[in-house]
Amino acid sequence: MVKLEKIEYKPISVRELLIEIKDLSELMIDLAYSAALFHSKELAEEVLELEKRVDTLAYLINMNAMIAVRDAEDAEFLVGVSIVASAADKISDAAADIATIVIQNIGIHPIVRQAFEKVEEHLMRVKVSSNSILLGVLLSVLELAARIGVDIIAIRRNKEWIINPQGNERLERNDILIARGAPHGIDELKGLAEGTITKLED
Repeated sequence: MVKLEKIEYKPISVRELLIEIKDLSELMIDLAYSAALFHSKELAEEVLELEKRVDTLAYLINMNAMIAVRDAEDAEFLVGVSIVASAADKISDAAADIATIVIQNIGIHPIVRQAFEKVEEHLMRVKVSSNSILLGVLLSVLELAARIGVDIIAIRRNKEWIINPQGNERLERNDILIARGAPHGIDELKGLAEGTITKLED
């Protein structure tokens, strides 16, 4: 587990925190296995960034649970919440361990990697550059799934994570996009985000 930054208490719904920690831990598993199979240090680094957020969320859940306890009945109910948060945190730690294998160049057997390279969908991480035609455009307008067979499943904007972004989300400079799709579509999105491709084909 990474060292936590100093966290200021905020009255956030425990339900909202649990949903976010579940979504992030699921995303971490996908990214960690893709990082290992395709030996992607970029994806591995995003897993470690996500681990920091999950650790923070687990801490906030415990903090909010302790503040909410008024009697033994509340304590009994909130023990379950704490157990779920702890389980999600352990999942994120395991995903981070896989990512660390990639970063340290330990890797997996080439035969396994070759087999998984034939799967139809890949995961990719790319940063939106200042000269990208994607800047300021709504995801609903881009229609990436229909046009190039790619879905943006997460956006990291500074330290904020947007999981399963909706159509009304506008892409900003330096956004980190996590996308899933067919290899040719993934390559096209990479070019669009980095500015080497200047037109999105209809």
